[in-house]
Amino acid sequence: MNRFFVPVMLALLLPACSLQPLYSGGSKGAVAQTLGTIAIAPIEGKNGWLMRNALTDRLGAQEGGSAQFRLIVVLDDQIEGFGVRADDTVTRERRTLRARYQLVSVATGETVLDTTAGSDAGIDVVSSEYATIAGENSALENLTQKVADQIVTRLSIYARGE
Repeated sequence: MNRFFVPVMLALLLPACSLQPLYSGGSKGAVAQTLGTIAIAPIEGKNGWLMRNALTDRLGAQEGGSAQFRLIVVLDDQIEGFGVRADDTVTRERRTLRARYQLVSVATGETVLDTTAGSDAGIDVVSSEYATIAGENSALENLTQKVADQIVTRLSIYARGE
């Protein structure tokens, strides 16, 4: 009896917590509509190209549409060796991607959001230089996706008005 009672009580209490889906209303909802009005400024470098593409995919920005906001992103991409053998060769690297981003109102020029996002990944350094470079590139692609997700989540929370 208790085994069924507790889940039923929790289910009845859930609506009382006032949680609401962030993307309620789907593509016609307030958050999706606001995200669609964000223009992304060009970002320098290969990592910038990857980030801009990831953000464009997630925001659903309308090309040629009237932008209400401009997103400015500055990336800091670092690779550092931290696993060292007795002969001073690196066996492990850490790739860190940090993004400082600002959401600027096009109408007023006011910065309405100024914050950072970031993530890091470990990379094995192997005897093949090609394999190591491929690992570094894969890490950059994965980090770009993670950081883009963080940025869009924070922009969604801003768009929701929280």
